[in-house]
Amino acid sequence: MPARPLSRLLALAGLTSLATVISVAAPAYAAPVTTASAATGTAAASLTTLHFAVTVGADDATSCDVVGDLYMPAGASSSSRVPAVLMTDGFGGSKDGVAPMATMFAGLGYAVLAYSGLGFGGSTCPVSMDDPQLDGKAAQDLVSYLGGADGIAYEDAAHTVAAPALDTVAIDRRAHDGVRHQNDPRVGMVGGSYGGAVQLAAASVDPRIDAIVPAETWNDLGYSLFPNGTATTSGVTSSTPGAMKIHWGLTLGLLASATGTGVDDTQPVALLGCEHTVSAVCQTLIHGAVQGYPSSSDLAALRKVSPASYLENVRAPTLLIQGERDTLFNLNEATATFETLRAQGTPTAMIWQRSGHTDSEPAPGDIDWSAPDPAQYATGRMVDWIERYVRGTRVATGPLFAYYRDWADDDSDPTGATAFATSDVFPVADADPLYLSSGGHFVNDPRDIVDGTWGLVTPALGLPTSADPTDILDDLLDGSLGTGTEADAPGTSLQWTTRTLDEPLDIAGSPTLDLKVSSPGAQLTQALGTRGQLVLFVKVLDVAPDGSATLVGRQVAPARIPDVSQSFTTRLPGLVHRFEAGHRIRVVVAAGSANYRGGLFAHAVTVTTGSEAQALALPTLAE
Repeated sequence: MPARPLSRLLALAGLTSLATVISVAAPAYAAPVTTASAATGTAAASLTTLHFAVTVGADDATSCDVVGDLYMPAGASSSSRVPAVLMTDGFGGSKDGVAPMATMFAGLGYAVLAYSGLGFGGSTCPVSMDDPQLDGKAAQDLVSYLGGADGIAYEDAAHTVAAPALDTVAIDRRAHDGVRHQNDPRVGMVGGSYGGAVQLAAASVDPRIDAIVPAETWNDLGYSLFPNGTATTSGVTSSTPGAMKIHWGLTLGLLASATGTGVDDTQPVALLGCEHTVSAVCQTLIHGAVQGYPSSSDLAALRKVSPASYLENVRAPTLLIQGERDTLFNLNEATATFETLRAQGTPTAMIWQRSGHTDSEPAPGDIDWSAPDPAQYATGRMVDWIERYVRGTRVATGPLFAYYRDWADDDSDPTGATAFATSDVFPVADADPLYLSSGGHFVNDPRDIVDGTWGLVTPALGLPTSADPTDILDDLLDGSLGTGTEADAPGTSLQWTTRTLDEPLDIAGSPTLDLKVSSPGAQLTQALGTRGQLVLFVKVLDVAPDGSATLVGRQVAPARIPDVSQSFTTRLPGLVHRFEAGHRIRVVVAAGSANYRGGLFAHAVTVTTGSEAQALALPTLAE
């Protein structure tokens, strides 16, 4: 059953009820809870709410209070120690949002510490977007607590009543750096979105963390909030700022303002609604909403707290899980992290499931954060990863790469595993070029290209020209804004379409479009810098026999072009899709999008075919 609009918004934040949104830190308590798992049956576990005194910052001069729930499985003792799992919430959430996942792992025999991230759910200090020096160091202190350190856990927020040091978690002999550390527990981390990036941040500053499973999270926040599909320097990072994701940016700002519990008291005068976040984050969202792109200092601040800037320090075995239809953190982000970790020798694997921040209803086999079940494919892979690298069980951790195929759903398979294709190589598909030709057609051979010229006009002030599905709003309103068909205003787009397919064509990976445009006006305004550069939007559509067109994966690739006198390549977000027989494939170059702020100037833009080969390269799977 599709989630209701409110539950979709709460799911984004990792929340389970409206009461969680308005909750404050609860007093310390200890109570029995019932935990269950497919692997172990049902077992009793204790649950204790504690406050933790953590010290963060580059100079370790900032003190914060973190509230968390400790789940201790029955039978754990100083003579029968257990491994541990550390987890935190999604953006705007609290420890309560990860209670179902914590309960599952406690049922599997793990001590679990579920805590509210800095600035949320009763924890103090401002929201800092998972900065390794802030959120990472907070997690580091929690790891020390799990390893038996005292002076960290308290029964009250004022830190006046100390809680006993923990002596029930298994201790490690050496960490990933080959060194023996004090208070080193056998511990892994799991979580999604904001609770995914914090794992990478924590692992970058603490070699004692034995394994992590970041799900649905980012590689470069500059790309996440201001993506640019061209001028890529490495991973998803571009040398040129992209276009702001309007709805996602505003939603994150509103969530921080509405649910934040920490305060940035370093600001002389806090902007209205910005008092719960570090100034750089809020300032960046405001700049983006006004002008459509970040300043260079804004972009530097985002990248400073992004995994792309510190992955070289992450050595913990990492299982990445990303949503194929996620318009906040798309597949390219997980891919960039995966390829970086793999190249440096960090044990790594990756799963592409269907659901994410958008299209959030779990498909068979996806992780259901509200009711996780190890029998489900992705959840089972997560459990096996933690079993292997934290508990030390000799269990298979699965293939290097797996991806969900909605055309392979099998109702007779309750685990959802048959919908996932697996591979021990990545990428799994070869680029299959389709060349742009006259009349809006594709040809398979560059020798068959026919000359032709077509034009579009971009609007001023970055106004939308396309009826794209509206990111988070379509989910909140259950598709009532028109998720199905795709349309562009007359004169504001160019398109090329294949002939009708005789047989299905499957793709899995990131398409690219090589293009050369002409725009004398844009050549003049680009001298003004970022604000004068031409911005276009590239998307792939599936055209049904009745002519209706659907945006594949709900993904659009903005392209802010540094120099319109030069050819450029736009990399689209990763897509996994089957074009059925009788359908056609279409690529659209549009002047605007409902989900982004476009360029600030109106320009006439033309594309001419024949002078040089321009092509859409599709990552086509072998038959």
